[in-house]
Amino acid sequence: MDILFVNHRDIYHPQAGGAEEVIKEVGRRLVSLGDQVTWFSEEVKGRPSVESYEGITLKRRGGRASVHVYSILEARKHEIVVDSVAHAVPFFSFTVNRKTVALIHHIHQDVVQLELGTFSRALVKFMERQVKRYDYLIAVSCTTKNDLKTKLNVDESKVKVIYNGVDHDKFKPGEKSREPMILWIGRMKSYKNPFDIFEIKKRMKTKAEIVVVGSGEMSEKFSTEAERHGVKYLGRVSEKDKVNLYQRSWAILSTSFIEGWGMTIVEGNACGTPAVVYRSGSLPEVVKDGENGFVVNYKDYESAAKALDYLMDESVMKYMSKRSYDSSLKYDWDITARSYNEFLKKISNF
Repeated sequence: MDILFVNHRDIYHPQAGGAEEVIKEVGRRLVSLGDQVTWFSEEVKGRPSVESYEGITLKRRGGRASVHVYSILEARKHEIVVDSVAHAVPFFSFTVNRKTVALIHHIHQDVVQLELGTFSRALVKFMERQVKRYDYLIAVSCTTKNDLKTKLNVDESKVKVIYNGVDHDKFKPGEKSREPMILWIGRMKSYKNPFDIFEIKKRMKTKAEIVVVGSGEMSEKFSTEAERHGVKYLGRVSEKDKVNLYQRSWAILSTSFIEGWGMTIVEGNACGTPAVVYRSGSLPEVVKDGENGFVVNYKDYESAAKALDYLMDESVMKYMSKRSYDSSLKYDWDITARSYNEFLKKISNF
């Protein structure tokens, strides 16, 4: 098959994150299965307009807005198109190629209330609702599939759930830090609620080092507050350092308002690190109480602090570490890629 992925960013973009990781891991495995894979995204300063990455052809043109226009021209040239709707506004490739799939990570209808002004909010919400016009959709979780149905009025028969995976050769258990350590990792955006970390830390009874990783528009303000609250803020780190932090941590904390999947949670679990998350988005689908972590009500700082205190007991941590690793084994990028291949092949044959 000749497959085109359309996404705002590719892996070399300075703001690349979870959505890009999905395309990278799935794309290179589709190549190994014999598919021809192209990844179209906006231009990256200092990178050529066309280059190759592990068999994937990376094509770049335009900026954040104009990439939507150029992608339509590119979509005509390929057998199957996967529009990665990672930033709410679809690419509408289905208008020129009927074999187009919308890849939905999470629904932004509630998130834009926190992120955008009145006019932009209304426009983005309207544009996102247009995903119902796609004939085929992939949702990364059952939660996302249900949100497509209830929030965007998408016919659920159009939606295929394919869970994201994890690379167990890369993310695997390692040596834990000698002293209790908690990791928060994510983009510095309002809906991720990074400042909740300070409220939770205030309520903890156990002394533990809290390490925060991630960049974004709230970085400067967060850095100042982190120093004041005794939280170690590292900003953006290398992949090697990220894996090491997952392995050394005794727990991973998520304070996000919405996650379509929760990739950092599964990566942490694969490194033998249990999670404490809010009962929001798909996170309760990924985290099972007492198995690979604990789920608390949204912004329930007291309960989050108690769950973290519990995990800072070394014997509890070791027990939960093993269970967290075991729970991660049901997610694997090889399984995910085969599911994509089978689903796209069906569409190709229609």
